[in-house]
Amino acid sequence: MTTVYYLRVSTKDQTIESQRTALGITDATDRETVFMDEGVSGSIDALDRPGFARCATYCRKGDTLKVYALDRLGRNAIDVQKTFKLLVEKGVIVDVHGMGVIAGEVGTLLVTILSGVAEMERARIAQRTDAGRETARQLLAQGKKTQNGKVSLGRPVGRVASGVQVSPEEVREWRKANKASIQATADHWKLSTATVKRYGAGQNASK
Repeated sequence: MTTVYYLRVSTKDQTIESQRTALGITDATDRETVFMDEGVSGSIDALDRPGFARCATYCRKGDTLKVYALDRLGRNAIDVQKTFKLLVEKGVIVDVHGMGVIAGEVGTLLVTILSGVAEMERARIAQRTDAGRETARQLLAQGKKTQNGKVSLGRPVGRVASGVQVSPEEVREWRKANKASIQATADHWKLSTATVKRYGAGQNASK
């Protein structure tokens, strides 16, 4: 009987450390029992994720699989239920952070209800986001700022200390003209190094 862990983050920019801490994974934990998918979208079926596929294969009868949240078990309510059923049929105990062990018929019913509610909430969030974007587009088309006070959609442009907006083109041209490093460019324009890299100013120049 082994405790197995599965962790996932959608992008490589996100850290997986908070999940490791929440699940009680330490340096002493057997690395062979920890499976991860970093930079893998939650929109992908659980068994199509490389890390989870290995995890599901590794789990044996009597093992306990610990995950941070139910959505780690699938991309939607149906996939979560399918994955949970597969694990239960293998004799694997599922332990969800903040919920505890989920087992038996009651556990199956609980997973069905909770995963369905979570999917509905994600759909509502997406609807609200789409509605917000449409409102912003209409305001911008009228020459106004968005409801959040922005002058454009998407990522905000950087600002220097005086509050004047700076475009990615300006950052690139300045860096090229001054043969500046990413850090020096970030310091000059009061931007983060990640923003400088995103603007493309990091190409063909010294680091």
